[in-house]
Amino acid sequence: MKRRIIAILACLLVVSLFAAACGGGNAGNGGSGNAANGGGGNNGGNAESGGNGGGSGGNGGNGEGSGGNEGGENGGGAQQVEPFTITLRHIQVGDAQKFRLAILKDVVARTEAEVEGLKIELDGVEDEVNRYTKLPAEMAAGTQPTIFDLFGGMGDAQKYAKAGRLLDLTPILEELGLSDKFLNLSDFMVDGKVYGLPIGGNNEGFFYNKKIFDQYGLKVPKTMEELDEVAETLKANGVTPIAMGSQAGWVPNMIVNTLIGRYAGPDFVAKFADGSLKWDSPEVIRAYAKYEEWVKKGYFSKGELGMSYDQQLNEFLTGKAGMLFDGSWRSSAFRNDDLTKDVTPEDIGYFPMPAAPDGIGDQTYVNGNMANGYGFSANANENELKAIKAFIKHMYNDEMQIRGLLEDGVLPSMKISDESALSKVDDPVVLQVLDVAEKAGGAFSHYETVIPSKVYQETEVQIQAIIAGKATAEQAAKAIQKVMDEESGQ
Repeated sequence: MKRRIIAILACLLVVSLFAAACGGGNAGNGGSGNAANGGGGNNGGNAESGGNGGGSGGNGGNGEGSGGNEGGENGGGAQQVEPFTITLRHIQVGDAQKFRLAILKDVVARTEAEVEGLKIELDGVEDEVNRYTKLPAEMAAGTQPTIFDLFGGMGDAQKYAKAGRLLDLTPILEELGLSDKFLNLSDFMVDGKVYGLPIGGNNEGFFYNKKIFDQYGLKVPKTMEELDEVAETLKANGVTPIAMGSQAGWVPNMIVNTLIGRYAGPDFVAKFADGSLKWDSPEVIRAYAKYEEWVKKGYFSKGELGMSYDQQLNEFLTGKAGMLFDGSWRSSAFRNDDLTKDVTPEDIGYFPMPAAPDGIGDQTYVNGNMANGYGFSANANENELKAIKAFIKHMYNDEMQIRGLLEDGVLPSMKISDESALSKVDDPVVLQVLDVAEKAGGAFSHYETVIPSKVYQETEVQIQAIIAGKATAEQAAKAIQKVMDEESGQ
């Protein structure tokens, strides 16, 4: 068991080989001027404050102890601490996220207990609303929450860091002894400094209903042609082949991202970053064309553009669909008694995107990343810095990393000191996820980590246009490249 989990962590580390190259390149292109102007100065100031705050925080523990002694001598020293409140923005909303939310609430309780006078207000917001509406507006105004969900990469973490909105965590990680504990921080780094921390890792593939597969004599597909045959059999028997809720464009984009990895090769993210691969390159168009083919054949849910991510899950859990393409984090949903009435974890299988016969490179690579995490406001005052450090200490440790894996199916983003604890993994779905990772040649990341936000948003617009029959694969790819050229100043 330990070997399997260590294997998947090594697999995810492969992402850093590409991401580091991509991130480094992006950090040096376009944004380095901003880093030098204003943003860099602000970051430098906050980094210095962070360092001082770290010292204050470190002494704060002693200070609080001294305060207690003074209170004993002077009668009421503890009353001198003024209550204060910080906001923590998270995206753990809905029934499917209850395990992750439970972990977060435990961390919040421990943080409040450690920092005298602290009250943390949880602000739960849907992922896309936070990422594309609330957080950008707050960052523009400099009113971001003290702690908030943050996506790594060029379009988010690196952009906000260069604008001087994110706290430099480098001195805090040093103070807490965490500098070398993370597997991959490249998506949250600018000029060698750390501006965010990943919650955990993941990979993406197909969950499937074993009972339905057995009913129709279906086997796990090894090639794209076999996947088509499975889909045709399911469709012929009135079962939706692939549950899909495309109301939010990022959901179908997961499949597109993986298809590009099959047709353009596992190094496509790095090639997008350095411009050697264009969105309208033949191999990228081929990936979009495969998705378009599946749409036309009716392999996805009817009315998918009106279906949410949670409705997609429900269609699969109720047996209306035979397969579900999703991230490994979804494994926790199969143990949620509030959601699962027709299936158990034992009824669920997991397999990677099959090999494309005309694909490029190693066809065993999986789509994996460590881009989801937390960021912290550069505006944090001394008390807020104490809260931030306490939150990091309680969130990023062996206990919470292992809980994330066991309770929520989220792969660790940190090196686990107590490897024996990993042997407790017994969830049959998680074990299959780990098995896929163990057999994979490596992992490639999401392309959104290396492209501007406007380009990524255009990929969502265009995949929805393909689904609606308003754009062909070639038209969609050309439209995305047009925005890429505009953002690159070409």
